[in-house]
Amino acid sequence: MDRLPPLAALHAFALAVERGSLAAAASRLNVTQPAVSRRVRELETVLGVALLQRGANAVVPTEAGARYAAALREAFGAIRQATAELGAGPAAPLRVRAYTTWALRWLIPRLPRFRALHPAIEIEVMTSTAAQVDFAREGLDVAVRSHAGPPQKGALRLQPITLMPHATPAALRREGAAGLTRLGSRVRPGDWATWQAAQRGGAGPVQPLLFESTSLAIQAALEGLGAVICPPAYVAEEVRRRRLTPLPGTEAATGEHYWLLLPPGRQRPAAQAFRHWLVDEANAEALMAAPDPRRLG
Repeated sequence: MDRLPPLAALHAFALAVERGSLAAAASRLNVTQPAVSRRVRELETVLGVALLQRGANAVVPTEAGARYAAALREAFGAIRQATAELGAGPAAPLRVRAYTTWALRWLIPRLPRFRALHPAIEIEVMTSTAAQVDFAREGLDVAVRSHAGPPQKGALRLQPITLMPHATPAALRREGAAGLTRLGSRVRPGDWATWQAAQRGGAGPVQPLLFESTSLAIQAALEGLGAVICPPAYVAEEVRRRRLTPLPGTEAATGEHYWLLLPPGRQRPAAQAFRHWLVDEANAEALMAAPDPRRLG
């Protein structure tokens, strides 16, 4: 076939597979569901192949449809990247995906320093706890994930993930370390057990009260509801201002790290600048946290 199928039909089909229903694709395209259905049927007629199995509330691609949708996803991703590089140019925002608490308590407080170095680069920060990163589908330039080892080829290790519990000084005086309610996150439900296992002679594990995110658990600790388990960097400012204090014990390593991920192939200059800056920030933090050898021994 020398002539390509209609672009509108290709886009409608790709979105129907991505979103799992014709209604969701119609909402994304701001058209009616029958309009999306007509476009997909038009594409099936042009190709002479059944692409979708239609159900009451959802659509499932046929074997041929799944292969075609995967190829279209890559093709549309390539178009988006080429458009960003050529049409939108440097004015297009740099899209960064990260975890909510890491973005809120580590990345965003440091972004003014990046802006001072690169005032022309706008950054759009998105948050997600999803394990997988699809740069083309999500339109991302940079992503940050936590993992024990490199989550993909070329991933750059940023920071080790360590844990330490913190509480308000008043709550610690009132309840004592052993009496404080353990606060944590549903995203990382095992952090208290990890920290407890690293303490010598510590008490047995206690079931923590889990919040939707570590950010919420930190806020609960600030309100005096208990002790939150998190990386010390998340609450460094609160500790400096004496709003929180570490519990007795030692910082525990989890064996995981935060990793910087970039899309395969050529990256935008803005993404390269962000990568260099982020690695420098992480290295500077590691140097500040390292013990002074002059004080050892």
